[in-house]
Amino acid sequence: MTRRRVVVTGMGMLTPIGNNVTDSWHAALAGQSGVAMNEYFEVEDYGVKICAGVKNFDVSEYINPKEARRMDVFVQMGLAAGQQAIADAGLEENPDDPHRYGVSIGSGIGGIFTIEDTHSTLLNRGPRKVSPFFVPSSVINMISGNLSIKYGYTGPNLAVVTACTTGTHNIGLGARLIQYGEADVMVVGGSEFATSPICVSTFHSMKALSTRNDAPELASRPWDDERDGFVLGDGAGVVVLEEYERAKARGANIYGELLGFGMSADAFHITGPSENGEGGAASMQNALNDAGLNPEDIGYINAHGTSTPLGDVSETKGIKSVFGTGCPPVSSTKSMIGHLLGAAGAVEAIFTIKALHEQILPPTINLHNPSPECDLDYVPNEARETNITAAASNSFGFGGTNGTLVFGKA
Repeated sequence: MTRRRVVVTGMGMLTPIGNNVTDSWHAALAGQSGVAMNEYFEVEDYGVKICAGVKNFDVSEYINPKEARRMDVFVQMGLAAGQQAIADAGLEENPDDPHRYGVSIGSGIGGIFTIEDTHSTLLNRGPRKVSPFFVPSSVINMISGNLSIKYGYTGPNLAVVTACTTGTHNIGLGARLIQYGEADVMVVGGSEFATSPICVSTFHSMKALSTRNDAPELASRPWDDERDGFVLGDGAGVVVLEEYERAKARGANIYGELLGFGMSADAFHITGPSENGEGGAASMQNALNDAGLNPEDIGYINAHGTSTPLGDVSETKGIKSVFGTGCPPVSSTKSMIGHLLGAAGAVEAIFTIKALHEQILPPTINLHNPSPECDLDYVPNEARETNITAAASNSFGFGGTNGTLVFGKA
């Protein structure tokens, strides 16, 4: 069968630098950092005292407060981003063909705050005080479930979970459901609220996090020689994918086309990247093959770019192995928003689509002294006007899972 075309007709997001797409995008172009002291819990005894949290999120704008209290914040944020995206796409509740509408929104960790709080309740107050809403408030597929209930979408309903590649895989696999006829519209992405005591402690124990507590805004610095780890962040990103002819027929605003999707595994280490970036390179090449493009067709890469000593070098080597001497500009928006784990790929996909749509590249901030092995054009410190027709977004996760999306200009 002929593979159907897939376009982006709606976008929604919550990030450490804005509670919608417009605000987040403008802040990114301005090089604004969303990293600050962690105010979610008392951090005096913690080695890492900073995070990139979502600011001033008012859940009552999206969800009845009574219902919201029965949801972990990662669910609340995913639903908010989903509602933004659906409204942006101009889609209606309870459509005439609900079985053609699906949802696939995941999370890397899920309701860790709720899990921690419930465990404390169990130990301190006993089993009778454990909420009956514990499971439905914290399991990862509840963003997809709640969103489908709200809008009456009875098509595919799932939540792909692949660590820090979650958002990217939900978008790519959602697109394939449309390409091969199992849905006409997919609401896809990722959400994460994991700046919790356990997560901060465990990432610090594995020496993955930046400890630049005295200057939070400078802590996330991909490819810089003084980088010392990533900054844990929260947020959500959701896009509406739609079959092209359907979107065109209803006069939808088309932001871009999803041209290619690639996946791979490092098969190397549970947390560390393959040394020469072979896994990431395979993912990028698979996405190019799926899109039917050559390396020189890509004008920009939104990198995974976490600000870890090993990861940044591995990704740079992977990009160079695919693109050779003609590597396009590469930037890491994580320099501003930190690492949103399961939401990262979806948020960064939106930044990539915006770069294509508006023909301007977001910068990598805090890049003043690149490491010797990090020698690409990383769009340092200032946004840059461009003229491109295709761009890629990379996501790599624990367990060696990789994903790459390729978007084309509308």
